[in-house]
Amino acid sequence: MSENKNDQRSSISNARSPEEIGEYWDSHSLADHWDQTHEVEFEIRAPHRITLDPEIYVRLEEQAESRGVSLTTLANSWLKEKLSGDKAA
Repeated sequence: MSENKNDQRSSISNARSPEEIGEYWDSHSLADHWDQTHEVEFEIRAPHRITLDPEIYVRLEEQAESRGVSLTTLANSWLKEKLSGDKAA
């Protein structure tokens, strides 16, 4: 992307948004632009997932809905509360 924040475009597709970039690559081949690429390194940090018992999940979902919060918000709140109370354990 260019450094001018008012006119950021991708270097190959000349697109201004992820949607435009996608449209470009839907109809073009990377093979046609291979000489314009370079090797890069990056790290992907995927979120950790846990599996809940289905019955617990349903009950947690019901509680979250009745409180008007997301399931994730409620679960994090309850876990934080429980873990802060277990400091001596």
